[in-house]
Amino acid sequence: MSDTQNLRVVLASRPVGRPKPTDFRFELAAIPEPGNGEVLLETQYLSLDPYMRWRISAAKSYAPPIEIGDVIVGGTVARVKASRHADWREGDIVLSESGWQRYALSDGSNLRRLDPGIAPPSTALGVLGMPGYTAYAGLLNIGQPKPGETVVVAAASGAVGSVVGQIARIKGARAVGIAGGPEKCAFVKNELGFDVVVDHQAPDFAQKLAQACPDGIDVYFENVSGHVWDAVLPLLNKFARVPVCGLIANYNDGPSIQSGPDRLPATMREILARSITLRGFIVYDFAGAQEDEFQREAAGWIAEGKLRWREDVVDGLEQAPEAFIGLLEGKNFGKLVVRLGD
Repeated sequence: MSDTQNLRVVLASRPVGRPKPTDFRFELAAIPEPGNGEVLLETQYLSLDPYMRWRISAAKSYAPPIEIGDVIVGGTVARVKASRHADWREGDIVLSESGWQRYALSDGSNLRRLDPGIAPPSTALGVLGMPGYTAYAGLLNIGQPKPGETVVVAAASGAVGSVVGQIARIKGARAVGIAGGPEKCAFVKNELGFDVVVDHQAPDFAQKLAQACPDGIDVYFENVSGHVWDAVLPLLNKFARVPVCGLIANYNDGPSIQSGPDRLPATMREILARSITLRGFIVYDFAGAQEDEFQREAAGWIAEGKLRWREDVVDGLEQAPEAFIGLLEGKNFGKLVVRLGD
């Protein structure tokens, strides 16, 4: 890639169902020049996350949709290429929101300086970034696990779920992970230290989950929905708490498409009968409230070997659309990032 051109990925069309490569378009533009009070950022890592599926849809959501022709949104780790801002100098490594492009301008207000001596910079997009804080804030504020309770988390090998289960164990709870396939399940059990892992691809998944939770489920961290929720619902204890973080099984459904059976009546009946707390949340609900505390605690847990992570690294911005499509189908293994820099 020439240093005189900015490669970027824009939304070409709104996906219907599963996104297709043709829903994305590559463009070349001139590298922008920073004005007074601005910095030029060169993207090193781009985060790919399930929430982006909502942002490229026209459906009503917590944030406005990306317009056709706009650069796809996304968190990034970037290097300051040039600076005309008093607080930033060339070579600084920062967390930013530059999206799917190689270069971007910033006024400095949305940047956070990163120290590569503490952890690899890419972790600011995962275990020490938005996914990690999502797990921390959702589990501790909504789930409120107590020592000895059973915490179940879906997508346990993913960026959010892996952190949820590890924090649950740190807080003295029993962590039961749900993952897809023998390799992911082995990682969750042997590397992350969950107490039990259940493969949701197994034909007897519901039975195995019940066996893994003989005393029921006190906290269920929802990332998936679908048949996983069907197996979890009968096991929820009286006063169980359910932080609803994601519904990845349904993200490719259109806003008016009913995928599978109508689960609402059965769900509402059980919520009422067992006094279950079910709360949806977006990480921005807790923006600023505990972020400094999270950074301190998570960095300490990493140093102590209590908090581990795995990254799924794809090289080249050109691979971002296919990698993102695969993310929505569970093809990634760990936090999915695109590496643009060295």
